[in-house]
Amino acid sequence: MLTKKLPKVLRSTTYLHSRFWPNLDPNFIAALGIRTKLRAMKKVALFLLLSVVTKAYTQVPKIAPQDLIQSGPMLGYSEMREVMLWVQTTESALVQIKYWVKDSNNPILETEVYQTQKSEGYTAHLIADEVRPGQQYEYVVYVNNEAAELEYETTFKSAADWSYKTDPPNFTVAIGSCTYINDEPFDRKGKPYGRDQSIFTSIHEKNPDLMIWLGDNTYYREADWGTKTGMIYRNTHTRSIRELQPLLANTHHYATWDDHDYGPNDHNRTFENKAMSLAVFQLFWGNLHYGFLDEKCAVSKWTWGDVDFYLLDDRWFRSANRLSAEEKVYFGKKQIDWLIENLKASRANYKIIGNGGQIINPAQVHENYANYAEERAYLLKRLEEENIWGVFFLSGDRHHTILSKMPRSNNYPLYDLTVSPLTSGSHTPEDEGNVYADEKTLVDEQNFAILDFNGEWGDRKMEITVYNEKGKKQWDKTLEVNELRPPWKK
Repeated sequence: MLTKKLPKVLRSTTYLHSRFWPNLDPNFIAALGIRTKLRAMKKVALFLLLSVVTKAYTQVPKIAPQDLIQSGPMLGYSEMREVMLWVQTTESALVQIKYWVKDSNNPILETEVYQTQKSEGYTAHLIADEVRPGQQYEYVVYVNNEAAELEYETTFKSAADWSYKTDPPNFTVAIGSCTYINDEPFDRKGKPYGRDQSIFTSIHEKNPDLMIWLGDNTYYREADWGTKTGMIYRNTHTRSIRELQPLLANTHHYATWDDHDYGPNDHNRTFENKAMSLAVFQLFWGNLHYGFLDEKCAVSKWTWGDVDFYLLDDRWFRSANRLSAEEKVYFGKKQIDWLIENLKASRANYKIIGNGGQIINPAQVHENYANYAEERAYLLKRLEEENIWGVFFLSGDRHHTILSKMPRSNNYPLYDLTVSPLTSGSHTPEDEGNVYADEKTLVDEQNFAILDFNGEWGDRKMEITVYNEKGKKQWDKTLEVNELRPPWKK
């Protein structure tokens, strides 16, 4: 019977009254209309249970909304009427962004509410679809309908509507690649490969409008690339470092991948989990587009001001590096032809093409495009045949920074700015035969670059500055718009 199961002290209604209901009328139990001892004990037990549960519930500390944020917020793509904001929570939660024009009395606008899910790494892509062109906005992240209090400013910009109206907007772009964050249980023995993470504070202090991540944006370990669970874990681990958060929250980020955030080291199109890897890449980045035509991959394209940006995919279609066939595939003809057609149609002053690996370096070492000589020759030939001007290449991968310049007969030279690494180990390149390298631009420590596009329409400039991890300038160079045009186009 219930009365026998209860400890003796709890069978006393006096004890129950004094312990759990001290402020109630002593006649409370009798007022319940209890007629038998059994019924009384059943009701007492029910009240006891409810009291214990209530007390336990009230003693659970409430989690602040900012403590439910795992990483972010991060700014993704920015267009004239739409901006994407990304956030990741520690568990399933309702998230929303509220935003307003900075320093104005304009009304507060809202994204839709989204509930994060474990299957998506608790990530959310929130769309601010009531923005106006060329405005700066302040915003607040709401988690479970409460505002998160962050320790840093949170602002974003919408792209400007300037064409045929004003000069192009001046803006800056941060460039970097190779982000290795130590994780001792999964790292190889020996000296840690990851370095100090204060470089992200240095980048943030330069206040760039955009940042382009050129691959190896995280480093999958052997435990990671075999499953979606592992890939989400690794991306979460890298994205969550404290120094990165202010940069994520105030700069618009765009990314392509290279081998380490695609799959195993130096891998190619045969990677069995590449579709899974692309899905996770899309969960953690905020590009507007992925792929081209009917092809799924990490390719993306966007325009900011008078600059068109193209991020290529050097993994999805790629043949094995050591394959003996002469006609090896790197980008693939379809990707190259898509790029050429876009470049030919572009009216942009600068056409910036980013890729994980080096394009211009002619040395057939490591993972350079030169190892795919026939396809590389095809790309360069097509650029020449179509008289495409304004092209400037960006690359990562090599764990040092250097500017390569390839002269061309009766045409402007082709440049490739390699920027690496952010936090991984750095390496001084051996005498590999890069005859196009400007040795004065070599930086063999953790570093990043800033591209500053400025000037009036007819006098635009791209100023390149490379900084070390502390934000100290290493070198700079300015390219006038006419320096990337053939003689007949100037």
